[in-house]
Amino acid sequence: MSEQLKPLQTSLSLSLANAIVNECLAIRQRENLLPLSVAVLDAGGQLVAFQREDGCGILRYDIAFGKAWAALGMGMSTRLIRDRLANRPAFQGALAAASDGRFIPVPGGVLILNAQSTVIGAVGVSGDASDRDEYCAIEAIHFVGLGCEPMSYQSEWRNAGL
Repeated sequence: MSEQLKPLQTSLSLSLANAIVNECLAIRQRENLLPLSVAVLDAGGQLVAFQREDGCGILRYDIAFGKAWAALGMGMSTRLIRDRLANRPAFQGALAAASDGRFIPVPGGVLILNAQSTVIGAVGVSGDASDRDEYCAIEAIHFVGLGCEPMSYQSEWRNAGL
């Protein structure tokens, strides 16, 4: 009997990650937002899918990845991280150092939840105002039939400034 490699169970499939990325970009186009970079990580922080639209600056990948990484690292959305750490700059700096700079605590990092509300990954979006980035992430996650944290976006997301 020959030994065969066994597939590993992943928390987030490539097909779902790609669907989230594609929907983020479709929303961006419908809403006429600035070009986006979208990173989808699994629960272990591994990159599953990424796309960067033409016109994005070279830091957009790092920012999108850092938003998703921060959400996974702290177990909450980057909006909530920003709000909770607003008066704790030393701790924010320590988290950035501990994560080798992969900690971006502004809206646009959204946790992806399965039907049992277990975190199975995170989406990080960068390219427009943070509230608009977050809107795209949340809507895309809902589009593929998954839950997220936060469950909804800011009501004034359209009016967010850069």
